Amino acid sequence: MAHAHKLEIFRGLLKFKSNTQKIWGVLIFLSVITAVEVVLGIAKPRALTHSHFVGMKLINWVFIILTLVKAYYIAWDFMHLRDEKSSLRRAIVWTPIFLVAYLLFILLFEADYIYNVYKDGFIQWNF
Repeated sequence: MAHAHKLEIFRGLLKFKSNTQKIWGVLIFLSVITAVEVVLGIAKPRALTHSHFVGMKLINWVFIILTLVKAYYIAWDFMHLRDEKSSLRRAIVWTPIFLVAYLLFILLFEADYIYNVYKDGFIQWNF
């Protein structure tokens, strides 16, 4: 027997009367996050582009976090993860989060090493 989908988002803060209203609400939420990303990509505020955190510009961290929020919300709502058991949700959500964090660590560490090799003059900048 099929069960009815929950017509709420943000853990019950917004409740809708129909699936159509919920789809529009989710579309607006994802569009706002995308618009923020586009505006930041065009404007490139000096406060975010000239300050660093853990070896990377703050604007890059903002893009990574907003992209992960969108990906998580799409999986949560459109793939109906909120209706699954917690162990399956954890297996699906936490595994990629750890893999992305590991990948970011490797990329940042290797990029810093390569930059320092070129900066210290062991290899010349020939491009």
